[in-house]
Amino acid sequence: MTHRVETPLAVLLLVGIVAGCSTTPQRTLPVSRTAAAAPAVAPAADDADARFKAALELMKTQQFAEAEAAFSALARDFPALSGALTNLGILHAQARDRDAALQSFSRAVEANPDNAVALNWLGVLYRESGDHARAEQAYRRALAAQPQYAPAQLNLGILYDLYLQRPHDAVAAYRSYREAGGGDLIVEAWIREIEGRHGTRTALSGAAP
Repeated sequence: MTHRVETPLAVLLLVGIVAGCSTTPQRTLPVSRTAAAAPAVAPAADDADARFKAALELMKTQQFAEAEAAFSALARDFPALSGALTNLGILHAQARDRDAALQSFSRAVEANPDNAVALNWLGVLYRESGDHARAEQAYRRALAAQPQYAPAQLNLGILYDLYLQRPHDAVAAYRSYREAGGGDLIVEAWIREIEGRHGTRTALSGAAP
């Protein structure tokens, strides 16, 4: 069987960086390989947007300790900013600090229940701990909030495929991922593999996530 790796831990940062101070999750940003220049003037303490952008630049340029400190301060000063809490959770997850990551993502969802990025990450962390029911719930909540969010569609398919042994639902999730523009040759191969193992019954799969 082809090995599946859940997206956020396989492509850390490329999937989950929240690119705005708004509580609405944004799309992926590439990671720059260049060092960040020190800003000439530090953002004002009450300027949440400027502080967020400065912290995000640290994260994008892989100055992770500095980014964590900046997002921690921002989350402390502006606890309703779901994006800051989400990026803080990503940094904790990257450092393999699972408890801190869970706390940050949970707080991000409390601030914005429709934060698909944070919900998707919660799904991965729950899956890693063997809590497959909560992982499924988190992925489905992410897709209820943002139906075309490809990382959650892919991770839900992997959960059904490898962990819950639900091939029909796995194929439905993989097809939804493909229809959202996330399709690639690897996922196409997974679909064919499942259909080869289970015959044409996958064509009668249940509702798409």
